Amino acid sequence: MRLTVETASKSFPGVKALDRVSLDLRPGEIHALMGENGAGKSTLIKIITGVYQPDEGRVSIDGSEVRFSSPRDAIAAGISAVHQERNLVPRFSVGENIALERLPTKRGLIDYAEVDREARRYLDLLDRGIDTRAEVRTLSVAQMQIVEIAKALSLEAKCLLLDEPTASITEHETAALFTLLRRLRGEGVAMLFVSHKLEEVFAIADRVTVLRDGKNAAEGVPIAEMSRQKLVSLMIGREERIAKIRERTIDAADVVMEARGLATSLGHRDIAFSLRRGEILGLYGLVGAGRSELAKAMLGGAVTGGDLIVRGKPARIRDMHEALRSYRIGYVSEDRKGEGLILIHSVRENVAITIWQRIAKVLGLIPPGAEARAVQPFVDRLEVRTPSLSQAVGNLSGGNQQKVSIAKWLAANADILIIDEPTVGIDIKTKTYLHELIGEIAAGGVSVILISSDMPEMITVADRILVMHGFRIVGEVMNDHRYETTSKAIMSRIHAVEESEPEAAT
Repeated sequence: MRLTVETASKSFPGVKALDRVSLDLRPGEIHALMGENGAGKSTLIKIITGVYQPDEGRVSIDGSEVRFSSPRDAIAAGISAVHQERNLVPRFSVGENIALERLPTKRGLIDYAEVDREARRYLDLLDRGIDTRAEVRTLSVAQMQIVEIAKALSLEAKCLLLDEPTASITEHETAALFTLLRRLRGEGVAMLFVSHKLEEVFAIADRVTVLRDGKNAAEGVPIAEMSRQKLVSLMIGREERIAKIRERTIDAADVVMEARGLATSLGHRDIAFSLRRGEILGLYGLVGAGRSELAKAMLGGAVTGGDLIVRGKPARIRDMHEALRSYRIGYVSEDRKGEGLILIHSVRENVAITIWQRIAKVLGLIPPGAEARAVQPFVDRLEVRTPSLSQAVGNLSGGNQQKVSIAKWLAANADILIIDEPTVGIDIKTKTYLHELIGEIAAGGVSVILISSDMPEMITVADRILVMHGFRIVGEVMNDHRYETTSKAIMSRIHAVEESEPEAAT
């Protein structure tokens, strides 16, 4: 299948998302679509898949114009997509979600044995550890991402559109996905690949199209003719700036949080670590390692054994509210849209939600203007780009939403901050800013636990890195901020455990 978009335009109230954009997607190629947040990439994919209708321009398949009135029309035409926003039914099982478009039946009833067999067939290409009968709502964000990809693969489309498919998964899972994509390329599938991770684009793409401000900055350029610097310049209109993390002096004796033999109801065991004042402590591991689960267990009443010590005193934290009120610990969720923010509420309300009790007066009423006065300094400090404090957070870019997520905890005077996947779906320019922001927060005395599946990010930002596997900490790596040495040290810890597991089981 050859899919062509010719001079497509799309406007929304107050903004022109696409301005005469063209794209040529050929059979048997992986075509990268690049651009900053807001450049129009997701809008273009939604036009191709029938979610949106173009205001002008045309979409054609093998030379014939098509107009899809819904995503199902696109699926029927052989187009499948992994969208940036997850499209899973939380209370359905993994298998049901993967087979949703074509649930097999037997004698008029859903054949769940066949559902599981089919789901297993596609999941095993990426991750054998996901239970096909588990409810999707019980999965981690990374596991949901893998289910989304398996769902798209199960349609066996001739054209596959992948919008940030690796945003929440580690290099290990990404490598498995790339092996699969190369196989599909050899079978003649046309693929569009969107990613903010430039190293992935150079590793997998054949050609690249770049959008900037809703227009073509480059169209169908062979990746062999593109350097990293040229690609970045096309995306942002200037040369790439490398993040500069502020140097800090960390006192190894100034421990603000410590775990001693911690166990949780989620399956963690023998967890031991220390977090120092002003330190950025990384947690890295493959999908299913238990990183985000550990953070949520410590702050959500799921500790079943061992000791959690905060500023020298034993802590038993029942929920996030108590974590902030009694221990000044904040948690920036990896799922900023589902857990971290209330998208229909304003910037002002989202930042102020953690300080309402502090600024309230008689009868719990908040005086007029009190929210804005309390919030504005943090919005300014983090350079949140918003027309006003009254703007709904859902209307902001992904990078600015993440700034709001962090601002609410800084406003609350949290001096221990757990930041989970801070730059998922964030463009390269904003990612650099957020990396420097985390460094500035730590330089101000806040202790940070950084959870990330992006190894270059971890090596850029963290001071020390704890390696997790199977809900345990299996090693510690002192970060020299050199990718080649630190990445090898991290993966050697993981491989050592994986190699020992078969022996341990026999």
